[in-house]
Amino acid sequence: MKRGQSAIEFLILVGAMLFVFVLFLGLFQKNINEKTVEKRKYALTELALTVQNEINLAAEASDGYSRTFEIPTNILGSDYDVNISSGMVYARTKDGQHALALPAQNVTGDMNKTSNKIKKINGTIYLNTSPS
Repeated sequence: MKRGQSAIEFLILVGAMLFVFVLFLGLFQKNINEKTVEKRKYALTELALTVQNEINLAAEASDGYSRTFEIPTNILGSDYDVNISSGMVYARTKDGQHALALPAQNVTGDMNKTSNKIKKINGTIYLNTSPS
C-alpha cells in the first residue's frame, strides 16, 4: 500500500512541476512576442521618419538638390509597404499589425525598397523620376 501511495504522490508532484514549467514558458513567450511587436513598431516609425526627413530636406534645399538614400527591404523580417500620396508618408506592415502616416511635402514619383534618388528641380521634388 505504501508503494502505491508513493507512486501517486510522485505523479502528482511531476504533474504540478510540469504545469508550473508550462506556465512559465507561456509567460516568457508572451513577453518575447510583445517585445518583438514593439521593435517592429519602432522600426516602422524610424523608416517613416527617415522618408519624411529626406522629403523635408529636399523641400528646404535650393533647386538642383540631389541625394540618394536607402531604405531596408524588410523590417525585422517582416515585409512592409511605404508610399507617398496626398502630402502624407504612409508606412504599414503587410500583416496589417502596424501602420503609420506622417505629413510630408507633395512628391512626384514612387518609393523603392532599396535605393531612392530624390531631387528638387524648379521647386518640384522628384523621387526616382525625372521631369518630363
